[in-house]
Amino acid sequence: MIRRRTWAAAAGALAVGLGVIGGELAAAALSPSVTPVSAVGSAVIDVLPPGVKDWAISWFGAADKAVLLVTMAVLIAVIALAAGVLEYRRAFAGRAVVIVFGGVGTLAVASRPQSSLVSFVAPVVAAVVAILVLTALIKALRVWVRSGEDGSTGSPSARRRFLQGAGGAALVAAATGAAATGVRSSQSTVAQQRSAIRLPAPTETTAPPPHTGSFVPEGAELDVPGISDLVTASDDFYRIDTALVVPVVDPATWSLRVTGLVDREVEITFDDLLALPLIERYITLACVSNTVGGDLTGNARWLGWPVRELLARAGVRPEADMVLSRSVDGFTAGTPLEALTDARDALIAVGMNGEPLPVEHGFPVRLVVPGLYGYVSATKWVSELEVTRFADDKAYWSTRGWSERGPVKTSSRVDVPRPNARVPAGVVVVAGVAWAQHRGVEAVEVRVNGGPWQRATLARPISADTWCQYSAALELEAGSHTVQSRAVDREGDVQSEAFVDPAPDGAEGLHTVTFTVT
Repeated sequence: MIRRRTWAAAAGALAVGLGVIGGELAAAALSPSVTPVSAVGSAVIDVLPPGVKDWAISWFGAADKAVLLVTMAVLIAVIALAAGVLEYRRAFAGRAVVIVFGGVGTLAVASRPQSSLVSFVAPVVAAVVAILVLTALIKALRVWVRSGEDGSTGSPSARRRFLQGAGGAALVAAATGAAATGVRSSQSTVAQQRSAIRLPAPTETTAPPPHTGSFVPEGAELDVPGISDLVTASDDFYRIDTALVVPVVDPATWSLRVTGLVDREVEITFDDLLALPLIERYITLACVSNTVGGDLTGNARWLGWPVRELLARAGVRPEADMVLSRSVDGFTAGTPLEALTDARDALIAVGMNGEPLPVEHGFPVRLVVPGLYGYVSATKWVSELEVTRFADDKAYWSTRGWSERGPVKTSSRVDVPRPNARVPAGVVVVAGVAWAQHRGVEAVEVRVNGGPWQRATLARPISADTWCQYSAALELEAGSHTVQSRAVDREGDVQSEAFVDPAPDGAEGLHTVTFTVT
């Protein structure tokens, strides 16, 4: 007995798999910035309802894109298996599925801002290869099945022809995948380009002098095990963006244009930027999707040129109130004009923690704006600043239900003790970080088991644009306890106790940690 459905499904998997891999090879050779798989994934991100994205970020954090890719792989596998079975049952049925699948890939490629005419070759190659292989394998399978209609295992020669075809398809798929990987590796020079860059010394910095051997200002960091580092390592800095595949940007060809409601359009290159008087600032960034007590916040030392200087060169017209920044991958953020022109040192950043920007954090150039959530300000791989009006233009997230202006809310987090920790009786240290970017943290208070608020010790803030560490030593008896923290900013506003979801303008509420004193 020949298991026709099983073999038909396997034929579909091999055909579609070879097609997808062939399309990726074509994309790697002709249009590496846009591949069918990445284009479909990016299009899915674009059309997902905001609630689904919020759920994915809250559950998976920075792994949300990996989860999407795995989900896509499973879906492609299901479609491939179904295509094989359908093609065996009825001629052209499976090929129709492949054609529709290829059409989806083509439309997705067309939706990408980086796509060009050659970008469409890859989805066409994928569909054609899948159709040809599926047709050949199903034809060989039918011959094998007909030879076994008497209940036998069929003609050995027919069985051999089908298995040879299937095995050949698998070998070609493996070789094609290796070739695609090799082509991409040979093209991936961004790491070498980044390592070759020598950033200039800043003309201004809030870091200690080099001879001190430390980049942390004196008194700004508490010696409490388990507390968040004052300066977040670049490798540990959170990454939330819409890029399924990190854009590869050559600094030699990169430029930033200022357009829109300006007296004159201005364009600068990467070399132009490095030749300008750059400044260095500690700035804490926060993601609007960060939940109460979440880790989508980080503090780093950024090197860049003030955005206000570039806008002054262009001459902003009086009717403008927003700057729409664009990434090379099409992402847009709408930033209030005043946040880019006041004294807060919004930066066109080229460096992070003393090195060129990491690729996943926007290399070669990104925006860093104190006091605003990243979705309205922190455009990575930035390529254009369009001066405009909120009434005339909408950014990526503002068209998806999020608020337009996005000021960071006064917040705090308990790092020590950890949730469900067991700590010895006696003096228990409660510690964490608090932030209220561009307003500054005035005080942090903690309370245990819903009791009275107690003032915590606050480390010396680096500036109003950074988070600061706090700690409090509490005498606690044995048993289960809950601790909460709240921050007070320099304008007198106290962190809200009422729980509010991140959408549409940032979470509110008190971080609560339960632990046991033994």
